[in-house]
Amino acid sequence: MIMLRTLNLIIIFCFLLSAAAHAQIDVPQASPAATVTQQVGLTEVSITYSRPSAKGRTVMGGLVPYDKVWRTGANAAPKITLSSELTIGGKKLSKGSYALLTIAGKKEWTIIFSKKADQNGSFEYKEADDALRVKVPSEKVSDKAETFTMLFTNIKETSADLTLLWANTRVLVKLEDTDVDAQVMQQIDQAMKGNSEKEKPYFQAASYYASHDKDMNKALEWVNKAAQTDADKYWVLHLQAKINARQGNKKVALEAAQKSKELARKAGNTEYVTFNDQLISSLK
Repeated sequence: MIMLRTLNLIIIFCFLLSAAAHAQIDVPQASPAATVTQQVGLTEVSITYSRPSAKGRTVMGGLVPYDKVWRTGANAAPKITLSSELTIGGKKLSKGSYALLTIAGKKEWTIIFSKKADQNGSFEYKEADDALRVKVPSEKVSDKAETFTMLFTNIKETSADLTLLWANTRVLVKLEDTDVDAQVMQQIDQAMKGNSEKEKPYFQAASYYASHDKDMNKALEWVNKAAQTDADKYWVLHLQAKINARQGNKKVALEAAQKSKELARKAGNTEYVTFNDQLISSLK
C-alpha cells in the first residue's frame, strides 16, 4: 500500500514537472504588444495595445468593422493612462486609466474612453461605462501601414495628436493640456514665496516669463538675480542677454552674450556659441 502511494506521488510529481516545462515555452505573438508614452504639457499619456497585421486581409470593413465597436487592435482593448486631466477632442477627461475602443465609419470615427480599463476585447463593452466619446474625421493616406500603429504626432508644448494608422486609413485625436499655464504660474508664485533666496528658481521662472510673453520687467529682475549666483553658467548669461535685448538694454545684452559665448566655447558647446553669435550680430 505504501509503495503504491509512493508510486502515485512520483507519477504526479513527474506530471507537474512536465506541465511546468510546457508552460515555459515562449513563442512569437501574431499581434505583439506595444507601449507608447508621450508627455503632453504636464501630463504623461501612456498606451498599451496589441498590433495586428493585415497579412493580405481586408482591413477597413473587414478586420475593422464599420459602424460597430472595435477593440482597436488585437487581444485586449488598449489601455490608456493619463497622469492628470486632459482635453480630448475639446472635452475634458479626468486623470486615470481607460479602455480605448473605437467605432469606425468611412469618413468619421467615434473614439471611446471606457471607465472599465481592462477589457478582453469589444464583447465586454457597455456604453454605460463610457467616460468620454468624441468624433473625429478619418482620412485616406497614400502610404499603406501593414501593421496597426498608434503614435503621437504634431507634438507641441501643450498638445499632441494621438494618431491611429492601419492600411490606408489615418485618424487623429487631438490631446491638449489646457491648464498648463495656470499650473506653472501657480508653481512660480509658490516657489518665490516659500523658498529661501538661494532656493528660488530664478532662471526657470525668468525663462518661462520670457518665452510666454509675461511681465518682462519681472523676468529681467529674476534673470539678473540668477546671473549673480550663476555667473559661470553660459545658458543663464545667454538668457540674461536675450531679456536685456528685448528690454532695449543693448550694451548690457552685448556684454552678457559675449561672456556667455566665451564660457560656451570653453565648455565645448558649439550650439550656444552659435546662439550667442546670432544674438551679438543682431545687437550691432
